[in-house]
This record gives sequence, structure tokens and C-alpha cells, in this order.
Amino acid sequence: MSIDDNNNESENQNQTEQPEQPASQSNETLETAQKTASNLVATLLELKESNPKVFFGGIGAVVLVLLIMIMSGGSDPKLPMHQSKAIVPGQNYVLKSANAYDPGATIRLVAVPGSMAAYDDTEEADREGACKHMPQGTPVKAIQSQDAYGKKDVFVEVEMTTGECEGKRGWALAIDLQ
Repeated sequence: MSIDDNNNESENQNQTEQPEQPASQSNETLETAQKTASNLVATLLELKESNPKVFFGGIGAVVLVLLIMIMSGGSDPKLPMHQSKAIVPGQNYVLKSANAYDPGATIRLVAVPGSMAAYDDTEEADREGACKHMPQGTPVKAIQSQDAYGKKDVFVEVEMTTGECEGKRGWALAIDLQ
């Protein structure tokens, strides 16, 4: 073997020894953490035996702080609400249900604004004819609006502008006009 070969072998050995050093450092850190934890547990057990009022009072304080943190909530934004637009009489709109995800859902038109029967679907006979259940996307023209429940423009009288129901009127919720 030449001197260069010996030097290369010693360099290779030095390189393989270096990764062992961080492993020994992590072992030392682990041992230190274990000693600290065992010392802390021993101290707490000694406190429990010597002065139980302070020990259980400390546990109660920690639980109280955790409960306050949990119950205080977070900084979640407010839930989104439908922002109704001002209804302009004479303006053309399209019927679209704000509360339905089904594109085939219909919008109920009633003869009197706010009537309770507006959402009673127990009788299927009222779904046929008389232009009471209009499909989404039906073009309408706003005739007038009415306030209800302390809010402005809750109900809107609409007139159909196309189709077999052209010229017929009914009342719908303002949130169903877009």
C-alpha cells in the first residue's frame, strides 16, 4: 500500500465517525430530558405529600386556565348571510331560490304576501297549473314590495314576463329575485 492509499483510508474512517457524534448528542439531550421529567415528577409527588392543598390548588388552576381558553372561542369570522338587494319596482329579475342547491327546485308564488300556506307541500294538487310553482330562471318583473318582520322588502309582487304564465302575478320572497 502506498502512502496515498493510507491517507484515503483514514479520511474514509473519519467521515464515517462524524455521523455518530450527532447521535450521541441526541442521546445526551434525551437523557437530560428524561432526568428533568423525572425530577419534575418527583418534586410534584413530594409536594403532594407535604402540602396537598397547594398541589391540588395548582392542578385546579391549570384546569381553570384550560377551560377558559377552550370556552373563550376563537376568532372565526361571522357566518355569511344573504345580502338582499334593494328591489326596484318595474325592474326585470330572474327567479332563483337562495336556499336550494337543487337546480330543479321551484319557487312558490302565493296570492297574499306572507301567507303560511306558501310552504305547505302536503297537497300535490297545487303544484299543477295556476302558475304557483315556477322553475328557477323564470324571468319576472317586480311590481311592488312589502315590509315584514321589521325588515324592508321581504316580499315582492312579481309579474311573469314570458311563457304560459305571462301577465299573471304572485308574491315571492325578495331573496328569490336576482
